[in-house]
Parts: sequence; C-alpha cells; structure tokens
Amino acid sequence: MKRCVIVGGADIMDVGRIRQYLRADDFAVYCDSGLRHRSRLGLAPGLIVGDFDSHPRPETDTETIVLPREKDDTDTVFAVREALRRGYERFLLLGMTGRRMDHTLGNLSILLRLDTLGRQAILVDDYSEMEVVSREAAEIPDRFPYFSLLACAGTARGIRITGAKFPLEDGEITCDYQYGISNEVLPGQTARVTVCEGRLLLMRILVP
Repeated sequence: MKRCVIVGGADIMDVGRIRQYLRADDFAVYCDSGLRHRSRLGLAPGLIVGDFDSHPRPETDTETIVLPREKDDTDTVFAVREALRRGYERFLLLGMTGRRMDHTLGNLSILLRLDTLGRQAILVDDYSEMEVVSREAAEIPDRFPYFSLLACAGTARGIRITGAKFPLEDGEITCDYQYGISNEVLPGQTARVTVCEGRLLLMRILVP
C-alpha cells in the first residue's frame, strides 16, 4: 500500500536519519516552506500545496495547489485533507515540530484526526517518532532507550506496559496528570503498550 509523505517547513537537522524512513514508492506532498527540504531529502514532490507566504511559489510542472492566505486550515492540514481525498491510508509526517509551538501542537493533532479516521500515521523529527496508540498495540524496540506516553484526548484507561523499566497494568493517565514520561525499554527487549479506552500519544525518544 503506497504511503503519503507530507513535508512541512519546520527544521530538519538530521537529514540522514530522516531519509531512512523514506521509500521509493512514497507519494510526497510539500507544504509551502517544506520545499526547502526537497533537495536534502532527495524525494521528488508529487504535489505542492501552500499559500506561499514563507517560500516563493516554485516554477515547476509538478501539480501545485495555491491556497489563500486567509483560511481555516493550515497548509499542512489542507495537504492531509487532499491526501485523504486521494485515497491514501498511510502517512509519514516530516518537518512538523519546531520553534512555532502553535504549529507543532496543531500538527500533533493531525495524528489524532488520522487515528479517528482509522488511518496509520507516524510523525518523525530529529529526536523522536510519534504516533497515537488506540485500537492496536504499539511496540518500542530497544534502539529507542526512552519512550513517553501522554493522554492526548481526555482520559486513557486500561493501559498496559510490558518490557519496560516501569511496567503498568490497568493504568489510567489523564490530561492533567501526565505521569507516563520518560519510561525506559529494558535492554534486549521490546516494550509493548496497549490501551483499552481512550488514546495515548506515544513518543519513542532517541536521546535523553
């Protein structure tokens, strides 16, 4: 199943690491200033979208959707909607977290939206990879020494964690008491997380 890669304009420093996530058959959508990552990622765009308030509109034969500057959706949210309209069910989000905390939080909410729609999505930055845990179990191999779990949509109940320094059985995490920060994968093991009710944001952390 082909995957849609959506590239935003936040900084990408460790390009070598990010490129390891890319596949030859990925369909790439570049959002406005996300175009500045094109040459370093080595991923040709299948679609370009944006209002081009932060990057010049490119002169290209690639399909380009020009958006108004005054709108409800960010360029990134529009890109996701357009990819969904075209039938994509798997997503990789890049260039989504950085100095603009408002955009970062908005982009994290895209993971919730895609999970609501039953789509698979992962957001990767220089330090971690993130996904929503809800219907299916999630695993954390020990190449990620740390991981965190945050309630991201109300209360998450029936949480089970195995293969970790701090295991949990039938736990509950609320938005106002986030105690699932900085757990550790046991050496040589793969941690596993399940949740019976609600949703968690899983962050697999590469560095302490």
